[in-house]
Amino acid sequence: MLAPSTGASVVHVAGPDTTSESTMSYTPSRPMGYGCLILSMSLVGAYVALTKPLAALLPVFLLAWLRFAIGAVAMLRWLKKPADEKSLSTQWRWLVFLESFLGNFLFTLCMITGVSMTNAVSAGVIMSSIPAVVAVMSWVFLKEKISLRVWGAVACGAIGIGLLSLAKDSHGAAAASGGQSAWLGNVLVFCAVLCEAAYAVIGKKLTTVLTPKRISAVINLWGLLLMTPMGLYTALQFNFSTVPVNIWLLLVFYALAASVWTVWLWMTGLKVVPAARAGVFTVMLPVSAAVVGVLALGESLSALQAGAFAVALAGMFLATLPGRNTADKLPLN
Repeated sequence: MLAPSTGASVVHVAGPDTTSESTMSYTPSRPMGYGCLILSMSLVGAYVALTKPLAALLPVFLLAWLRFAIGAVAMLRWLKKPADEKSLSTQWRWLVFLESFLGNFLFTLCMITGVSMTNAVSAGVIMSSIPAVVAVMSWVFLKEKISLRVWGAVACGAIGIGLLSLAKDSHGAAAASGGQSAWLGNVLVFCAVLCEAAYAVIGKKLTTVLTPKRISAVINLWGLLLMTPMGLYTALQFNFSTVPVNIWLLLVFYALAASVWTVWLWMTGLKVVPAARAGVFTVMLPVSAAVVGVLALGESLSALQAGAFAVALAGMFLATLPGRNTADKLPLN
């Protein structure tokens, strides 16, 4: 699969056996890599929560399309092909496409729609299952051996989501607007979890052949092209004058955070941090989402939600904290 034409070649990159050190650009220190991962997941959690007011005023397809369009403008210079990059095989080009299709296109649709039907705290609890889902995907697709501790983490994630389905929000209804759509919103958020897990698995592979800037720019461009038909159709039907200025400002922050900052920070961190250990830092995603939901959006944290959140966090640590002999094992190598 070839990358979309942009006037510059954006997919002629070195394969895994021919990549030079200069192609991979700046390599951060291990502590700097940790900092990048923490900041990336914190921003993801924040924009997951903030999509709720955005989705309340902007149709989902229009919101996603504008996000990719703003990101494309911001990363226009990152599309330029470095002089030392070589051609990528068909298999690696498909991975680039899948990284965008799953991690950008489907994740954005599922996450925006799901959060609009539930609340930020609930979304944060469900998304805390990401490390366990990554572990399961590694077992299924990469044939990795999964310890009993990781299976315990998967069970914790299931229990956390089960408790969440019983939780009530501050209005006494099921944890979503209207109550009736709560289960569907939670299912869609979990679909976003599956997309995010696939994004993490493929992303580790791509950091061996593409720089973080190139990954960010190319997968965002694919997302823009995939979203354009429905986004443009929705835009032609939408009255933009009904959107207040503060929502437009929030949209710009969301677009830059989702398309530019979080992707670049995460890919930069993955260059020096093993994937298994990097999963630990996804704890910042649900924590950040919950904090923004409670402090900025006025949501409440019920006792049952807090219990679900604690169980999910316990599962996350079980899935991601390395053992003595596996601290630096790379699940993608």
